[in-house]
Amino acid sequence: MLALAEALPAFLIAAVKGQEFMKEKAGRYSFASFVVLFIVLVILVALGTPGLALSAEAIKIGEIDPLSGHLAQHGTEIHQGILVAVEEANAQGGVAGHQVQLISRDDQSKPEVALNQAQDLIIREKVQGLVGGYVDSLVGPVSELAARYKVPYVASASLQRGLTAEGNPYFFRVSRLDGIVDPVCRFTGQTFKARTAAVLYLSTPGATEFADSVKSCLEKAGVPVPIMEKFRPGWPDFSMLLLKVKQAGVDMLISGGFFADNLIMVRQLKERPLGLKGFLAPWGVAYQSFLREMGQGAEGLFGTCAWNPGITWPGTEEISRAFTDRFRQKFGEEPNTTSMHGYISARAMLAAMTAVLKENQGLTGEAVSRALSKLDITLPMGRLAFDEHGDPRYYQQVVVQIQNQKMVVVYPPERATGKVDFSLAAH
Repeated sequence: MLALAEALPAFLIAAVKGQEFMKEKAGRYSFASFVVLFIVLVILVALGTPGLALSAEAIKIGEIDPLSGHLAQHGTEIHQGILVAVEEANAQGGVAGHQVQLISRDDQSKPEVALNQAQDLIIREKVQGLVGGYVDSLVGPVSELAARYKVPYVASASLQRGLTAEGNPYFFRVSRLDGIVDPVCRFTGQTFKARTAAVLYLSTPGATEFADSVKSCLEKAGVPVPIMEKFRPGWPDFSMLLLKVKQAGVDMLISGGFFADNLIMVRQLKERPLGLKGFLAPWGVAYQSFLREMGQGAEGLFGTCAWNPGITWPGTEEISRAFTDRFRQKFGEEPNTTSMHGYISARAMLAAMTAVLKENQGLTGEAVSRALSKLDITLPMGRLAFDEHGDPRYYQQVVVQIQNQKMVVVYPPERATGKVDFSLAAH
């Protein structure tokens, strides 16, 4: 209808000219006949050209992230990455000529709020796709609602295997648990050659599944895990748990906590060394903000990441630099692996929508979901293609060690930029 409205000024001009023409032709056709003919032509053109009636309308994409509450730091990082992707697309002409309107909502780090915000985006705002999400307790309810209303959802940070096990055709995610567990396990057993390990982990579904999977993997590789202890979000003091680790005399301590948890844990570790040969935390260590907070206290620690400035998938250096430059210009700070997850989830959704519109299909949930299932693109985190469950087939993080305040990739060997410094690793 918008295109039809835009055509009215031209129609009026044509009508005036048509009236003059009719006078000259002495009534061969009536003016009313001309008007009817013109309206029919406009309708036929609009109907005969898929998407024409919507050509000037923006595509609405909804985003739900924890922008406040205890998960606000990582939720904000995801939000920033998504913003960069949308602005980048709009600067390049949008999606098949359509500008993209991002509608962001704060779930306050609460599952019930995430569900309410998703309902608002789907029912009232009528978004055509959903992105974002951090931790499975927030992502899970949104994925179920997306399936009910047939709205495609690409989650930025989701790990729990059960979310994709039930075959939700509208749910996709750009990360998967195995892409973290495998490098942690292989590095600990094969490269670091730990004889024993301990795991302290957050009592969220994703972190719990991570801890169980790491324990199972290490024990299959011949590395006993005598200590497995969970802690609640916001846990203020790890001294008792660290005492248990010390008494067990393990080589490697693996933390399944988030950024704030690892800050407290490492500080207490520095105050009372445990005789560890290494400390590894997939979530928290491989961040510039962590290095700034800890200073020299971060030296020798191990972390994992799917991306960081200077750590990108081979062949994507140019895309990575462009993202980093745009991010710095917009936010005045360095992007990190979490913000890249947000960027990748938005890029996946935008690529699928572009594919649908280029095939002159309607931008329905079913069409976009089909396009996502066929997607195969290479971005800074690597090749992105989804399996039949909506999981990324090729997602794999790298292990880094902090050396001289820099992140040095030490695993896998084919992507390593340096070697493990065992003298720095001891704590």
